[in-house]
Amino acid sequence: METEGAKSAGLNPSASLSALVSKRAKLQEELRNIEKQVYELETSYLQESNQFGSVLKGFEGFLSSSKSTANLKRSRKFQADDRLFSLSSVTSPAVSAMSAFLKILRIKILKKIISLQNIVIHDFS
Repeated sequence: METEGAKSAGLNPSASLSALVSKRAKLQEELRNIEKQVYELETSYLQESNQFGSVLKGFEGFLSSSKSTANLKRSRKFQADDRLFSLSSVTSPAVSAMSAFLKILRIKILKKIISLQNIVIHDFS
């Protein structure tokens, strides 16, 4: 049993390639939509559950009565590396954001290294 792509490939390779490219574009768009949805749901979960605990970090905050209200409000923020699901895909929005952050961080580190090298050169001359 031949697939539709195999049938059209025998008839017209150009049409087959065009159909495959179109199908690939549709799949990429669907993947982007799913990853965006995962990112948004994950953000919502992390914001709502961070006060008392989460599946990823445990529920110590929920069980502990010693935390003050100020500490609970302050602990609501979550870190980018808490995004277990979004960071598991190389094409997700979270990975793109982390990549941009890492590029900026890398540039800052390189500038610091260069400035330290200049200080060392001036000290020895």
